Amino acid sequence: MQGEITKVFAGKKILIIVENLPCPFDRRVWQEATTLRDYGATVSIICPTGKGYEKKFEVIDDIAIYRHKLPYEADGALGYLLEYGSALMWEFILSVKCLFTRGFQVIHACNPPDLIYLVASLFKIFGKKFVFDHHDINPELYIAKYGKKGFFYKLMIFFERRTFKCAKISIATNNSYRDIAIKRGGKKPEDVFVVRSGPSLERLRIIPPVPELKMGRKYMVGYVGVIGKQEGLNYLIDAAHYLIKVKMRSDIHFACVGGGTELEYIKEYAKEKGVEDYFTFSGRVPDKTLLEYLNTADICVNPDEYNEMNDKSTMNKIMEYMALGKPIVQFDLTEGKYSAKEASLYAKRNDSIDMAEKILQLLENEELRKKMGKCGRDRIEKELNWDIEKLNLVKAYQKVFLGK
Repeated sequence: MQGEITKVFAGKKILIIVENLPCPFDRRVWQEATTLRDYGATVSIICPTGKGYEKKFEVIDDIAIYRHKLPYEADGALGYLLEYGSALMWEFILSVKCLFTRGFQVIHACNPPDLIYLVASLFKIFGKKFVFDHHDINPELYIAKYGKKGFFYKLMIFFERRTFKCAKISIATNNSYRDIAIKRGGKKPEDVFVVRSGPSLERLRIIPPVPELKMGRKYMVGYVGVIGKQEGLNYLIDAAHYLIKVKMRSDIHFACVGGGTELEYIKEYAKEKGVEDYFTFSGRVPDKTLLEYLNTADICVNPDEYNEMNDKSTMNKIMEYMALGKPIVQFDLTEGKYSAKEASLYAKRNDSIDMAEKILQLLENEELRKKMGKCGRDRIEKELNWDIEKLNLVKAYQKVFLGK
């Protein structure tokens, strides 16, 4: 049966474009790319360079990766204009290069931003198809970052609509995004496929903890992910302050794994609150180091604040915690609850003290931690891992190539 499935896309050629992360660092994109390759397609990727991914061109596991530099990581209107303008120029140049070397029949665009359709539109003239992989809801992201609507919000809505209109099919990361594709994007329900970013159990392995990472303390609270304005690390700092300064707990260490535009601000904020000695900020690290931190953590947290974007978005970190059997504390968010269910305790929205109390509740109850961790791991094994989710990606591409 597997041999028959593998031949489904034999002779087909796909170009994936992603603007905000290098590959294979972007786990969702890499899982999609390797899946399409396994099912017979020739896959190429255009993405930016990044730390550890400086080569302008390389072939990894039969997937060709074309990389380009960006001016810098954007912050503010001018920064985004420079970043996106530069990215679009390189995406077009490298698309032409790919067309005359590897070739492609489909451009598979992963947002943000919702501008890659401009590149795809040029190639649609020559019969190339466009698939939109909806990673972030940009209008809601704009509100989350700037707290307002106005001209740029309307511009985001316009680009989003044009992207959906240009796409033959769209891929959504969850049902909330699927609803947006249908209601706001005007897609037919049969042309929107939910492909969750299910973790790979082959990559996320349970390994022995590394006690030294706890810095001599009894417990460790772990976080993995981007450190940006909307990720809510300030709530975690405030929760730590409450536990350390009010509850007088000196036996808890916090490890934050990941980088982003707000990393230095968050470090400074921890210093201002007098809790910097209780935190490790690792920055971006290799998978081996990430696994050591997460397997050492007694519980893991997702402090993403409640806003329209976070409420509707599925966070990869949640399912990665679950894959490693870790109990979770997060705010009460719609898609976060769908993913974790009984594997998490849910603090009141944007309430750092309630988050701290939930952390304490878990740290003081080992049996509850074990029970919740098992619930999460079971849910990943039976429902949400990539081996299951990738079948939805295959169905989406059957619609693209075979009309099924």
